[in-house]
Amino acid sequence: MRVAIINCFDTYEQRVDLLYDFFCSKHDSVHIYTSNFRHFRKQKRKDTKKDYTFIEAIPYYKNMSVKRLYSHKRLSNDIFSQIEKDKTYDLIWILIPPNSFVKKGANYKKNHPNVKLIFDVIDMWPEAMPVKKFKSLPPIKIWKNMRDRFISYADLVVTECDLYKETLCNNVDASQLTTIYFAKNSIPQERTAILPSDKITLCYLGSINNIIDINAIQRIIKHFIKIKPVELNIIGDGEKSEELIESCKKTGAVVNNYGVIYEPSAKQEVFNKCHYGLNIMKDSVYVGLTMKSIDYFEAGLPIINNIKGDTWNLVDKYGLGININQLEKYGSHYQKKARENSRKFFEEHLSFTSFQNNMEQIYQYCNNSIN
Repeated sequence: MRVAIINCFDTYEQRVDLLYDFFCSKHDSVHIYTSNFRHFRKQKRKDTKKDYTFIEAIPYYKNMSVKRLYSHKRLSNDIFSQIEKDKTYDLIWILIPPNSFVKKGANYKKNHPNVKLIFDVIDMWPEAMPVKKFKSLPPIKIWKNMRDRFISYADLVVTECDLYKETLCNNVDASQLTTIYFAKNSIPQERTAILPSDKITLCYLGSINNIIDINAIQRIIKHFIKIKPVELNIIGDGEKSEELIESCKKTGAVVNNYGVIYEPSAKQEVFNKCHYGLNIMKDSVYVGLTMKSIDYFEAGLPIINNIKGDTWNLVDKYGLGININQLEKYGSHYQKKARENSRKFFEEHLSFTSFQNNMEQIYQYCNNSIN
């Protein structure tokens, strides 16, 4: 097959690379069209990658802005203009958001009915917006409708978690929906835990922004500090970094701020000395499975979780840590089995092997339809 993968955000590139590796393993011709603007760093991208076409994007510097929406609309137009010039594909796989990709993908499908179209929904906007009052504004409604009106044009809609199906089933037939979790190519690491007995060590990993629930993290620390001293290890950065650090210090915790760590072995060293990873976001955030939880499970680190949907159910079902409503039941006794459960869950459900197995069914469907 001739496969095109379309993506906007470098934060989704791990998913793109997994898709690329899978289709290449089938000896397909694969090309990726993506933005040359790094969303997280808010800067132009200068690197190159094999089989990638980087499309010039209008820079934006606020996550919530009209300029961001306009940038994504322009990018959608430019990517599909480039595809029209390049070649006709057998399969187009589009990562969503931005929602403008859905409308352009649907229009492309109308003009090329023999092309298989798959929308891969990685996030739900505006549902995932942390501020509810903005969701009723006319521009936001238009933005949402851009997805809802056109998503049914896809031959298949893949979701990053089961939670998203609950919303999308209003616009897409259930038979068109399937879930494939994020996955990772795991790097061999020394995952032997060296846990202190005289304190409880926690880890916060990831962006420190306006969607994390600092008050909930304070409550968790206050609970454990009644039992033993608490140490919080932070791996990450963001506009709320200082607020998180100072708030946790006020509760009595010792805070170690490592900043952003890119080296996997250095990150694993921190995980090895932690009892739990914090998977804590505001209630208004609409997400089923976070990237940080996948990193925790890969490391064999159980989580303290307040995210409903997939993660909540998986923690209960597989013994991957503690859902926050059960926190009061846990005293000083640490369930070491949860570390084994977390790593086993990663290997069986979030590894590249599990990703390949899930992709096989989709591949057979697309290939049989084309042939």
